[in-house]
Amino acid sequence: MRLFRILLRLFSAPRRRPAPPPVRSEPPLYDRAPVSYPLPPTLPEPSPQTITVLQGKCWVIDGDTIVIGETRLRLAGIDAPELDHPWGERAKWALVALCKGQTITARIRPELSYDRVVAECFLPDGRDLAAELVRSGHALDWPKFSGGKYRHLEPADARRRLWRAEARQRGKLRPSSET
Repeated sequence: MRLFRILLRLFSAPRRRPAPPPVRSEPPLYDRAPVSYPLPPTLPEPSPQTITVLQGKCWVIDGDTIVIGETRLRLAGIDAPELDHPWGERAKWALVALCKGQTITARIRPELSYDRVVAECFLPDGRDLAAELVRSGHALDWPKFSGGKYRHLEPADARRRLWRAEARQRGKLRPSSET
């Protein structure tokens, strides 16, 4: 009962209004003489294409897209299934397992793919992330962009298993909502 009375006093006490701000005796802004200040030099924002090497911890978006810092990167030369395709989740988690706790080095390439910067990404021991995904059967070589660089690493049944990615490469399947 005593606690109830304390709470009742706290919440029923009249609240004090804050004091009004002090009145300034300065002239109004329109009566003041204009003052010009030197503008600080502005540097142009570096575009992702001007960066040649990016390094840091990464965040995996899907089987062929990562984020380092605030730059979204697409792994160059490969195609992994989208998250809503068969094997899409497995491709993402295979990339997470490769990158977890690692510092990734990305060499930026000049082209863009679906508003993402394209990069060749490497683990600290020098392994190529794209090659590792293709070797494990979670992504396919995309000869149009890689020149066949990873084709020899594909397991024998990879193209049959990742049929939707292959169909997209051949133009038989329109790109889904790639972000």
